[in-house]
Amino acid sequence: MINEIYDVIVVGGGHAGCEAAAAAANLGSKTLLVTMNMQTIGQMSCNPAMGGIAKGQIVREIDAMGGYSGIVADKSAIQFKMLNLSKGPAMWSPRTQNDRMLFAEEWRIALEQTPNLDFFQDMVKELIIENNQVCGVKTSLGISIKSKSVVLTNGTFLNGLIHVGDKQLGGGRMGEPKSFGITEQLVSLGFEAGRMKTGTPPRIDGRTLDYSKMEEQKGDENPQKFSFTDTPKITKQLSCHIAYTNEKVHDILRTGFEKSPMFNGTIQSIGPRYCPSIEDKINRFAERNRHQLFAEPEGWRTVEIYLNGFSSSLPEDVQIKAMQAIPGFENAKVFRPGYAIEYDYFPPTQLSHTLETKLIENLYFAGQINGTTGYEEAAGQGLIAGINAHNKVHEKPEFILNRDEAYIGVLIDDLITKGTEEPYRMFTSRAEYRLLLRQDNADIRLTEKSFKIGLAKEERLRKVEEKINKSSELEAYLAKTSLKPSIINPVLESVESAPVDQAYRATQILTRPNVTLKTLEDIPDLKENIERYSAEVQEQAQINIKYKGYIEKEKANVDKLTRLENIKISETFEYLNIKSLSMEARQKLTKIRPKTLAQAGRISGVSPSDINVLIIYIGK
Repeated sequence: MINEIYDVIVVGGGHAGCEAAAAAANLGSKTLLVTMNMQTIGQMSCNPAMGGIAKGQIVREIDAMGGYSGIVADKSAIQFKMLNLSKGPAMWSPRTQNDRMLFAEEWRIALEQTPNLDFFQDMVKELIIENNQVCGVKTSLGISIKSKSVVLTNGTFLNGLIHVGDKQLGGGRMGEPKSFGITEQLVSLGFEAGRMKTGTPPRIDGRTLDYSKMEEQKGDENPQKFSFTDTPKITKQLSCHIAYTNEKVHDILRTGFEKSPMFNGTIQSIGPRYCPSIEDKINRFAERNRHQLFAEPEGWRTVEIYLNGFSSSLPEDVQIKAMQAIPGFENAKVFRPGYAIEYDYFPPTQLSHTLETKLIENLYFAGQINGTTGYEEAAGQGLIAGINAHNKVHEKPEFILNRDEAYIGVLIDDLITKGTEEPYRMFTSRAEYRLLLRQDNADIRLTEKSFKIGLAKEERLRKVEEKINKSSELEAYLAKTSLKPSIINPVLESVESAPVDQAYRATQILTRPNVTLKTLEDIPDLKENIERYSAEVQEQAQINIKYKGYIEKEKANVDKLTRLENIKISETFEYLNIKSLSMEARQKLTKIRPKTLAQAGRISGVSPSDINVLIIYIGK
């Protein structure tokens, strides 16, 4: 095996690495996944959950394109919730609670059943580079493995340093060694590197908790799923429980501040703004007398509990004492204390939209090495990097998702255009076209694109086409169905909607805020026709009808932006010579080298007047 020349070598078996390896192999590339530990492939290093606000949309996009994250999440789910249902459909976000061990097992099984994919357990300590092109990897055993491309998905392992109070341990995860060598080599080649920090909470023995003092949080009554394929729907669910800190908890936590690496200067790198440690919360939000916590089960057959919201790097005795002041946790026993971890990353402005590095040809970065946080963001990058590594070595066109096509497109464009100095997390607010990028239509947006490059199978495409046809059929039926006042007014009254004094089309009635297709099913003649269609088709038709005006307006805005996206900028454009550009714009444009005028306009520090100057010069 090690004498073979691979098309793609993927370094790292986390979420980014798994998706990258699966994508490249399924496209037909001879692929090798190199990981430090075969037993931790697909490991959920932090919370045992997938999806959530904006992240759930990414998982559905991965699935729509033929990736595995949604399938694995469905097969290992112990609870499902659709978040934000009280808001518009652009905000609806699926989330699963997962069995941690089963999740990793399902990933391992899926990868082992993937043709063209080999595995090797070792640490990659060096890249083989010739003439500014990557040609393979060298491992800690001194083995050289040749390849035409390499995808680095090192997670938190690059020079990882674990902090618990004033104790420090080298490692990429608790109990697992760090990796070294790659950062130093890349810096010597001219790459810019930095340090980031993330953290994780204590794991607790669930047998020692009193759940009667907490609020039960059940899954949805009619749980859905991530995958557009025929993965089984969850039939039984485990509950999470909500608990709260209090002033006593906060006072105990403060006693450990002098030994906290967050406050005594030991940790100088930046942690995730939107997932702060508990000590950071009580320091930054001193006016709050309590913070919400979630006791999340780790699986069907384990008593281990993940205390979401209590990430900490304080001394372990302070963590335990403070935790036992939380109602319901008085007798809590800890399996493992929380800890912080610092690791190397490479500012992503050093990449192109394909996630290939600008300095070294055929070298790709995906996941936390690019400064992101979260399984979903990592998996989305891994998918795109795996596709493009395959395409590059087989001389096929690069595959790029635009901001109006996918959250994955927003994520990558944000990273390479704006960069990030703190762990990047996806939110719906980051997507300017989020009404087009809903979780329900990810298959309509992306499956055909993926099919055309050979990743999504024909069966998926046929399913999408049927969904589009059926929803159009249902929309047409509702558009031609007239409802007289005598028929519709009793139904409108039941949902506290104003009565009508003339006949209206069903589509017109459906645009009312309180009216849904379920409401219209109270009309016998409509019920039979609506129930002929699946819940998925009904949801699609309802959204298309209710939000038609908004969707069309957003598409018009996309068309305007597309005109700027179509104005290409030469890679050799001399920004420094244009004195009418601001100095900041000249520097940023020279560093990032945007490919289009629209991308140039998204760079922080490039003003509308700078874009006007560029339009004039490009016109010349």
